[in-house]
Amino acid sequence: MDIFPISLKLQQQPCLIVGGGRIAYRKAVLLAKAGAQLTVCSPEIEDDLLSLVNQTQGQYLNSVYHESVYQENAIALRQFRLVIAATNDKAVNQAVFEACEAENVLVNSVDDPPHCRFMVPAIIDRSPLVISVASNGTSPVLSRQIRTQLESSIPHGMGKLAEFSGQWRAAVKAKIVNPDERRIFWEDLYASPLKEQVFNDNLTEANRLIEQALLEWKQPKGEVYLVGAGPGDPELLTLKALRLMQQADVVIYDRLVSQPIMDLCRRDAEKIYVGKARSNHAVPQEGINALLVKYASEGKRVCRLKGGDPFIFGRGGEEIQELFAAGVAFQVVPGITAASGCSAYAGIPLTHRDYAQSVRFLTGHLKEGSPELPWNELVYQNQTLVLYMGLVGLEKICEKLIAYGQRPDMPVALVSKGTTPEQKVVVGTLADIASKVSEYQIQAPTLTIIGDVVSLREQLQWHERG
Repeated sequence: MDIFPISLKLQQQPCLIVGGGRIAYRKAVLLAKAGAQLTVCSPEIEDDLLSLVNQTQGQYLNSVYHESVYQENAIALRQFRLVIAATNDKAVNQAVFEACEAENVLVNSVDDPPHCRFMVPAIIDRSPLVISVASNGTSPVLSRQIRTQLESSIPHGMGKLAEFSGQWRAAVKAKIVNPDERRIFWEDLYASPLKEQVFNDNLTEANRLIEQALLEWKQPKGEVYLVGAGPGDPELLTLKALRLMQQADVVIYDRLVSQPIMDLCRRDAEKIYVGKARSNHAVPQEGINALLVKYASEGKRVCRLKGGDPFIFGRGGEEIQELFAAGVAFQVVPGITAASGCSAYAGIPLTHRDYAQSVRFLTGHLKEGSPELPWNELVYQNQTLVLYMGLVGLEKICEKLIAYGQRPDMPVALVSKGTTPEQKVVVGTLADIASKVSEYQIQAPTLTIIGDVVSLREQLQWHERG
């Protein structure tokens, strides 16, 4: 994050605009709406801008910008809360910036990011609710487009709801002392019929509903959300997964959950890493189970975030068995499993009328140095095999399949870090794919796809082309 967003209270605060044209006017309108007192310095000024200056009981300095102009008018630059340089002269804008920097005054030079100490974002005004979109000056047009999209999805009544909530904030705080519980109260309230009552100006009923909710309030019981995060691309999350991730008090996450997905979790949630790598388990499974029970028993909403789908080689069943035994409420949110996500992004259909009428998901974990799989059932021409966690034992798996009758030239694909920007796909055969692991520096997490469908990749791959 290159910028730190803040909301300034500017009621009756002096603000300076250098420039008197249309751009200066647009900035002045925003400052005036926020209650600022405007001073404008410019040899010429538009009538609309001058009117705004007068409305805010400000001052117009009829002069080209130079530092002595403030001395002549008994004004110190440091008296202004912020300054906006809105001229068409870059040298003037730079001079304003340097003068403000020397006085530690916040300054913005319009369309000149290097000479800005703050940016003016694209604004969605639902006062007292104000939403801003900023791009650190790199793409103001994009910020405005995003604002337009948000405008259509945020009801105008949200401002009324914010004002209504503010009127009840002290009473709710007095009744519910614990801030985590108080947040849950408000979240539940906003999901209730109260919101529509406020939108429709039926405040008598809205007040009755919140009074009733406070009267009936009880300490919330904990719950665990077992959420599949998918194979890595955050856009593959389900809507339900995203909603629960953003309301959880605690997030307990695995190694395969990508950072972009973690960034979508509630910012102030406690985050606990319990990832497992080969021969390196940050927290053993029994410890993970105990953490889930512990935090839920404390009344927390716990998001157990797993890569892929929690019920496909994710040990999700073991975890909810423990929760059931402890009497902890839980719900399961499926995710896109690595097999379907990685194969799709690699351009390999797992089934195809001409090549494969069935698909099998297998774990390639070694036990006592050898994979234990039903080899006779796996040697079938019109079938796709998908191996999870099979990179370490890949050579032995290929040898076993060939030994049990599978043809050595059967196509094989390795999809490493599938669906992420680091995705790498290597194609070979049962006879040579193991040798390509070191040649192409393939690392976990890697999915192995075995079957004639792999031959379709050259024609159907789309992700790399995009």
